[in-house]
Amino acid sequence: MDEQVRRRPEGSRHALSEAYDTALLDLDGVVYAGGQAIEHAVESLTRARKGGMHLAYVTNNAARTPQAVADQLSGFGLPTGADDVITSAQAVARLISEQVPAGARVLAVGGEGLWVALRERGLVPVRSADDDPAAVVQGYDPTLGWERLAEAAYAVQRGVPWFASNTDLTIPKERGIAPGNGALVEVVRIAAGGTPQVAGKPQPPMHRETVLRTGARRPLVIGDRLDTDIEGACNGEVDSLLVLTGVTTPAELLAAPPQHRPAYVDEDLRGLLAPQPEVTADGDGFRCGGWRAVADGDALLVEGEGTPVDGLRALCAAAWTAAGDGSYGADTGPALARIGS
Repeated sequence: MDEQVRRRPEGSRHALSEAYDTALLDLDGVVYAGGQAIEHAVESLTRARKGGMHLAYVTNNAARTPQAVADQLSGFGLPTGADDVITSAQAVARLISEQVPAGARVLAVGGEGLWVALRERGLVPVRSADDDPAAVVQGYDPTLGWERLAEAAYAVQRGVPWFASNTDLTIPKERGIAPGNGALVEVVRIAAGGTPQVAGKPQPPMHRETVLRTGARRPLVIGDRLDTDIEGACNGEVDSLLVLTGVTTPAELLAAPPQHRPAYVDEDLRGLLAPQPEVTADGDGFRCGGWRAVADGDALLVEGEGTPVDGLRALCAAAWTAAGDGSYGADTGPALARIGS
């Protein structure tokens, strides 16, 4: 088995806001859900920044401009400038600019954030497949209609190079989980075939864009999604913190394959401000806080008492060790019920 495979969450003697110089924060499901700040987010980030940590907001949502995102965060009480926001629209615009001539037309199927990012790279966004585009790009836009998706399909059918800001299938909203840009990309794929080049998390172009714009030396990726935030951190070979305020459930975390296993796990952004407890080997099992967990054949067992997140950390160690470089497939429901998670 590869010795680099993560078998348990890590501990930290220092608060994560002190151990890392830059927080690379996802937005939806981490800082806010739709138009509402997530509980404890604003006060936690305020304290982290006052302690010297640089905060950068990294989002796969390509609909809005960095300035619009910064204004929203500032409205929550998190003073933010446009330079502190990195979007998948910026990453895909750079990717396109490296493959088409300067000043080329690009069929842009997305919101204002995508159009602004393309212009920033010297490209000319257009609306029709008949405008002779050198590329077609899709980015999230909650107002997108059939006509715009049809234009993308027409261009892809004609062999125009196809790009996507990201392929997140879902996006958290105040009322629940809604379709994301990946769902719209699938609409075009069904109609036209092919596969787009993708820039957003977890792909390398997004990590490159983030490093170029923030200059982070010891970054910590913070997210709520295993297949974007955590996998993106893995691809970039940097540490990550999963917060349980968005789409990932405890059961999904226990079943995570190696590329989806975060370095740290916590309930919310308060986890930035405190040391992370060690998960230690204990006989054939693992202990964290007052909990001890063991994978026994097809069963995941846990005993003890304490906070649910400590129990989850111990269970992660037992499940990930048992799974090795695969995914843990046994029923985790009884163990999660036992810790109250």
